[in-house]
Amino acid sequence: MSIICIAKNIKQKDPACKNIFEVFLYQGLYSLFFYKVSHFLYRNKFFLLARLISQIGRLLTGIEIHPGASIGNNLFIDHGMGVVIGETAVIGDNCTIYHGATLGGKGNEKDKKRHPTIGNNVMIGAGAKVLGNINIGDNVKIGANSVVTKNVESNSIIIEFNKRIK
Repeated sequence: MSIICIAKNIKQKDPACKNIFEVFLYQGLYSLFFYKVSHFLYRNKFFLLARLISQIGRLLTGIEIHPGASIGNNLFIDHGMGVVIGETAVIGDNCTIYHGATLGGKGNEKDKKRHPTIGNNVMIGAGAKVLGNINIGDNVKIGANSVVTKNVESNSIIIEFNKRIK
């Protein structure tokens, strides 16, 4: 996906964005650009260079995406400061992540999947923590400041600590 496709996605999903040129002020756009470059290098086993580029992206945007993470099409990171996406995280298509959200691990296990798998059309609210090797189904909404440590069925709404309301 090119930088232009990412920009069009942001313009489409953010009602506050008045025109396509405004998109070029969004840190989410640049974080995904740095991710794309670092992920390519990571897949081709240039691990140190991939991490260096991802850390430069983090320094410039305030969004940390590990180059080993797998991200689908049309991810929108809105007000992205403080977003963290771990190495073995998998994110589906058409997802939205708000500022301060973490897709992280719960321990220091090596050589195994330790971050969440996020389905398609998932919204992760500001400050939410989705932790561990868990699966979040399609069309899930995770409320702001929620903590999720267990699998979530598709079409659910999560609030607080693993509390499902739908």
